[in-house]
Amino acid sequence: MTDTIGSPSRVSWDGEEGRRRSDGARRGESPARAVRREAVRSGGAGGAEPAIWSGNVGEGLQRLLEGRRLSPVQRRIAHYLAEHLHEAVFLSSVELAERAGVSQPSVTRFAAALGFAGYPELRNALRPLVVAGPWGPPASGSGIGGEGEVHLAREALSGEIANLTQVRDRLAGGLGDRVRELGAALAAAEPLPVLGLRVSSGLASSFAYYARRIHPDVRLLVHGGSELRDRLHTARRAGAEWLLAVVLPRYPVEAAQALDYARSLGLRIALITDVPEVPFAADVVLDAPVGDRLVFDSHAAPLVLAMVLVEAMADALPLRTQARLEEHERMTDTTGVFLQP
Repeated sequence: MTDTIGSPSRVSWDGEEGRRRSDGARRGESPARAVRREAVRSGGAGGAEPAIWSGNVGEGLQRLLEGRRLSPVQRRIAHYLAEHLHEAVFLSSVELAERAGVSQPSVTRFAAALGFAGYPELRNALRPLVVAGPWGPPASGSGIGGEGEVHLAREALSGEIANLTQVRDRLAGGLGDRVRELGAALAAAEPLPVLGLRVSSGLASSFAYYARRIHPDVRLLVHGGSELRDRLHTARRAGAEWLLAVVLPRYPVEAAQALDYARSLGLRIALITDVPEVPFAADVVLDAPVGDRLVFDSHAAPLVLAMVLVEAMADALPLRTQARLEEHERMTDTTGVFLQP
């Protein structure tokens, strides 16, 4: 019942380039050696512009970052490097930290997240590419608050458009079948607990807000701790059969523990997340990629997928949906909830 679009990694390696990189990973090649090998292959050692850096200095760094889940602080470092790499590779970790607006230990952890022993190793691996390239000083306004920031925003929007397009196309196949089947199951499930912790609480709240218009008993769970287990237990005792959980990266440990506890109670798990394969068990997975070009993730595609699921719930029981929506309209008109045009 699952359609797959690739591995949970952010990148699917295609063609000869992907085979070279995959082969390097399998033989345990270090990140530094991979960067040097790429520079030699692309002509960087001979003074020509390396292919992986063609068009934009930051593209080479992006190659190194592909498939890695970075924290918001680490993304700030990555953004600074992408805009100022020709200068940054000559900075110390303290200087880089000051210019990127982070702490020096964060720079060290960033290098370690990319597989290097420390920042000097990362800097030494990237420096030959920059020295070999023909780039001059940065264009005016390319830093924070200038054209570079605008370019980053446009990239982020383009990425979200691609994510939405991917979801749209997949709804015509297996993903659409799962949404319709799950919508019917959730519409008939009373009560319906909806879980979302930390960053996922926003999307869970939006889903629950709209689902309550067409479903008689939606129970929003956005607080952790022992209270979360109490409310899961209460929902199960009240007849709940399903738990809809929104779990977006970075995945909270407490969310995974809550899913395990829900399963131990006999609840079936429906999951809205970012990738088709996740490190916790679920009966149904609805996946939509998140945007990760900015310091913090953007969730346009998961939100649209959640709204499509609400639509499927509404379509599953049309008479109940009509009655509840009309009742809600009468209530809002009577109480003056909304401003009149």
